[in-house]
Amino acid sequence: MNEQSAQDRWEYHTQRPLLALAILFGVAYAVPIVESGASRALATACAMVEWAVWAAFAADYLVRVALSGQRREFVRTHWLDLCAVVVPMLQPLRLLRMVATLILVGRRARMASQIRLTTYVGGAVIGLLMFGSLAVLSVERESPRGNIRTLGDAVWWSFTTMTTVGYGDHAPTTGLGRMIAVGLMLSGIALLGVVTANIAAWFIARFEKDDVEERRQTAAIEALTEEVRALRAEVASLVREREERLPGR
Repeated sequence: MNEQSAQDRWEYHTQRPLLALAILFGVAYAVPIVESGASRALATACAMVEWAVWAAFAADYLVRVALSGQRREFVRTHWLDLCAVVVPMLQPLRLLRMVATLILVGRRARMASQIRLTTYVGGAVIGLLMFGSLAVLSVERESPRGNIRTLGDAVWWSFTTMTTVGYGDHAPTTGLGRMIAVGLMLSGIALLGVVTANIAAWFIARFEKDDVEERRQTAAIEALTEEVRALRAEVASLVREREERLPGR
């Protein structure tokens, strides 16, 4: 119980610092992509920041494993966290570093009961929009047949792709860019489903609440009707008794 309490305290106190580190990671990830002419020193500094943030998330995962008390069970039930920690170590999968960071932040955010689903979905939308824009810009900007050359084009393309509108004025031409498009489309559909389900659940809960209130009022009216009927019967009985006692009856 104490080990579990220590794990809960650790997760509670590290949630905001890790969120700040994730934002820092996003900035470091974005700078070399947005500033295509960035110096080698700036690119190296951004890479060092990315690895430092990854190290912080890896250390957080190891601490949580140590505090869990049941390490094998923790690893088995938190396999997505483990994958998100391991993926950035693979240099060819650099584009997935942002995905891994979003996964880790999302997993930690769901642990906090004070964060509502709407806030989480909004953060996921912003994170995916940012990741999709930067990722597609990094792989499509140098493509000979590509038409996504600026950050504005990339953001517009990511937004239309996530919402499954797809105007077609901008489209990826590389294989990796199309893989990013598939991921964004599936993510957008999933988030739209979450939002729709959340709204539907709110309406259902509201209708159930109104139905319960209506039933309560109906029951109260029926109880009052029974009381009035009983009082009328009692009054009628008293009237008959009084008439029977009157002289000449």
